[in-house]
Amino acid sequence: MSNVYQIRLLHTKDNEWSVSILSASPENYISDGILYPKTTWLGSELLSKVAKWSTEITKRDFKHTLSLISVARYSKIYQELKEKYKEIVKIWPEVTDPEKFVYEDVAIATYLLILWEDERAERGLSKKQSFVDLGCGNGLLVHVLSNEGHPGKGIDVRRRKIWDMYGPQTCLEEGIVRPDSLYPDVDWLIGNHSDELTPWIPVIAARSSYSCRYFLLPCCFFDFHGKYNRRQSKKTQYREYLDFITEVGFVCGFSVEEDCLRIPSTKRVSLIGKSRTYEATQETVLDEQRAQYINSRQLCSLTTPDGMDGLYPNSSPPSASSPGGLMADTERLPRIDVESVLISGFLPRGKEQVRNCTALPHDFVDKVVLKVANLLLNETQVDMPGNSNAWSRGESLTLTEIAEHLDKDTLRSLKNEYGGLQTLLRNNHQVFEVLNGRVHIRDWREEKLPRKSRASKHPRHRLSSKALKTRLCWFYVHHPHGCPRTSESCPFAHGTEELRPSQTVSKKIHVGQ
Repeated sequence: MSNVYQIRLLHTKDNEWSVSILSASPENYISDGILYPKTTWLGSELLSKVAKWSTEITKRDFKHTLSLISVARYSKIYQELKEKYKEIVKIWPEVTDPEKFVYEDVAIATYLLILWEDERAERGLSKKQSFVDLGCGNGLLVHVLSNEGHPGKGIDVRRRKIWDMYGPQTCLEEGIVRPDSLYPDVDWLIGNHSDELTPWIPVIAARSSYSCRYFLLPCCFFDFHGKYNRRQSKKTQYREYLDFITEVGFVCGFSVEEDCLRIPSTKRVSLIGKSRTYEATQETVLDEQRAQYINSRQLCSLTTPDGMDGLYPNSSPPSASSPGGLMADTERLPRIDVESVLISGFLPRGKEQVRNCTALPHDFVDKVVLKVANLLLNETQVDMPGNSNAWSRGESLTLTEIAEHLDKDTLRSLKNEYGGLQTLLRNNHQVFEVLNGRVHIRDWREEKLPRKSRASKHPRHRLSSKALKTRLCWFYVHHPHGCPRTSESCPFAHGTEELRPSQTVSKKIHVGQ
């Protein structure tokens, strides 16, 4: 054995464990104090620490992963669905990372499919459950669940580009979900990173019908009427928020279960409301109770002391049907108008304004691009374009230096966009390269062909053959030396005679069998 050490755990016949550390002989073991610590430290410090760690019982803030379903079934079905829907990664039109979002939604769909299959077995049902995904985003979860035979739809305040690629079997609606929205004919409501709708989904599920259930995957921290304010400094913000959403479920009359999903996200704890803690005949009283609780959240949001959360200090709320529980509390409170409480103070997210410079007028963008390019080229003028041997990329300037040369109106318009000048220049990546706060003219002669692995990972970066020569080359038109590439190697037209009519590239997602 050379310059190594080993830690061994042995299980004896007497059902006891022993730990030992073995190292190379002193003449062969060379300590560097980092990877190979001194043998005296191995014996006096590490051995006792390993023994302590091996017997330590640590308190977990969250449940074990996939504690409510079969891990073996999950692994099998996830691999099947991952293979079935892998083509979506290749044609993902959004700016988000396709591998993360596609495989995360496939994992969530896998979990729900197994959860719902188990529910059908428990209840003796054959018909697959229906669902509505509130705040469905890119709609992929709706697409997968629908393809797997569950009738449902997704609703989001903003339409996504990828919606058109799913086909007519995936029902997605652009619209606003409000606290008084009801879905009486739906089995399950889904809130997957549903932001300001998250605390409302248990309320909407409870009021939609006595049989409606919900699945939540909370992410951003929202209360009923705005951002969630921390109240218990002894907990992490995430744990405290999960406890709050769990409390909402209890108050709404649900028996709430918690599970940890196997997804590539730090926010992977789900909350599930499958059954009620009260009889259907008590619905009117429960509706009053929910309104009282929501109203109390708004009233005490600034006055609740540390260690208290809502109506129930230092403990989980009692069951709705327990003696002297929630309904008994409600009877002692003045009656309020339920409908007015539901809509009072709630601010639904408006249709998101696109502020990434892509909605700016084309003339404005062209003007800024030409201005910045001339600054970098020092406004060099050459009579005849096309001399590739003398082609120059000019200087490099910082964003601050470039901004000093732009007029106030231009800077004001850019200030209203996320990322401002830097975003506009990066959007025009065929002209500019922005690295470490400095802007350069891009020299396409230095661009290397992407490796196969990189090309396959980001296929959306490859230019479609249908897009070749559909626009004039910026360098051919504006650069004093013309385009650094030949007409044959440049995907843009060198002159109007090379222009081809643009074609709409339309793709549909085909699910593998």
